[in-house]
Amino acid sequence: MKKACIKTYGCQMNVYDSERMHDMIKAMGYEVFDDYKDAEIVILNTCHIREKAAEKIYSELGRIKFEKNRLQKEGRDMIIVMAGCVAQAEGESVFMRAKYVDIVVGPESYQSLPELIKKAQNGEKKLINIDFSPDDKFDKLPEESLTKTKSSAFVTIQEGCDKFCAFCVVPYTRGAEFSRKVDDVIKDVARNVENGTKEIVLLGQNVNSYHGICEKGKTWRLSDLIAKIAEIKGLERIRYTTSHPCDMTDDLIAMHGYEKKLMPLLNLPVQSGSDKILKAMNRKHSRQFYIDLMKNIKKTRPDIIFSSDFIVGFPGETDEDFNDTLDMVREIGFCAQSFSFKYSKRPGTPAADWENQVDEEVKSERLKILQDLLENQQHTFNNTMLGMTIPVLFEDKPTRYEGQIAGRSEYLQIVLCDINGDKTDYIHKIHNVKITAVNKNSLSGVII
Repeated sequence: MKKACIKTYGCQMNVYDSERMHDMIKAMGYEVFDDYKDAEIVILNTCHIREKAAEKIYSELGRIKFEKNRLQKEGRDMIIVMAGCVAQAEGESVFMRAKYVDIVVGPESYQSLPELIKKAQNGEKKLINIDFSPDDKFDKLPEESLTKTKSSAFVTIQEGCDKFCAFCVVPYTRGAEFSRKVDDVIKDVARNVENGTKEIVLLGQNVNSYHGICEKGKTWRLSDLIAKIAEIKGLERIRYTTSHPCDMTDDLIAMHGYEKKLMPLLNLPVQSGSDKILKAMNRKHSRQFYIDLMKNIKKTRPDIIFSSDFIVGFPGETDEDFNDTLDMVREIGFCAQSFSFKYSKRPGTPAADWENQVDEEVKSERLKILQDLLENQQHTFNNTMLGMTIPVLFEDKPTRYEGQIAGRSEYLQIVLCDINGDKTDYIHKIHNVKITAVNKNSLSGVII
């Protein structure tokens, strides 16, 4: 048996990309595992969104190097592939920093992996493909292997971004906005649902800017695509992530009011609640625009809750700017899990070279304050679920205790239930659950 290993870092898009790499490697005759011991191919699908994420990759590469050296002493070889956004951003410099890496391939060109791997097996060194070719990528990727049923499946519909926020590397690592063809997306969704998937998550760096072309040549909006997908029999839940506030169009907002398969949870990154910082970030919207937008969405669908992304300590952020963010969080309320980080310099982005950087200790203090507020809002909302009966989609994932299964509510809360009998009677299915306890990171309940 030929063994390969794929390790994934970062966003849901990278998870999806790793699944497609898995399909390509499997088609070459390899079994894919999570560990790299005795692996002939190791692929690190990397994230470049923060400095620590990139450094983590090189630390992992150092450990993989020892395994590669061990195999070489035994007369075997290991091909190491650096894929994803770190590969795209650093290009040939990866070979200078980690000379034992054999292949560097970007997130828009990994369809070339089989060809590159064959060249490496024939003795070629330092192979690289970091071209931007998303249309070519989706045309050449093999059909997704659906040998295992998933309760929830990712489907990429859009890549890249044209917004050029001052802190973000996405336009440089993923390229300009590109939308997949409508018919290809619908085909992917239908195949997953036929295989037992109950929930589809539509993915994009800026997913609500979707403008795919259908077979008749017409351009479809995200709302058009969701409406068509919702007609697929057997599909119970639809989500999409991640969006930009400026692309939350009226038709998409209205859809949240009438399409019940669209889940009542929206992640809409804001990054800051200060107009001064939003302008410096080049976010292209104001604080009040965002607040009014969220109120409008809430009015359209009263049971919807929000999550967001926040950056603290962006260059020039004062205590007043940070307090503006806290005030906005209190006014809107973010009841689902949000994502908050200290600002991290990313080479090549405008903000990385600014002189008014915020002290690291101040960043840490602000992050703690913000996260405490967000966690309190999330926990307060979770407590409202106590005693309620809610639909839960159960997943085939390990839990801490025998006889226990885990699922997700419509709000993406983890729900744990004790069962008697076979798990297969419950997984990949939606069951009503009465919530009996609220834990720190989950809910507990009884299946009705």
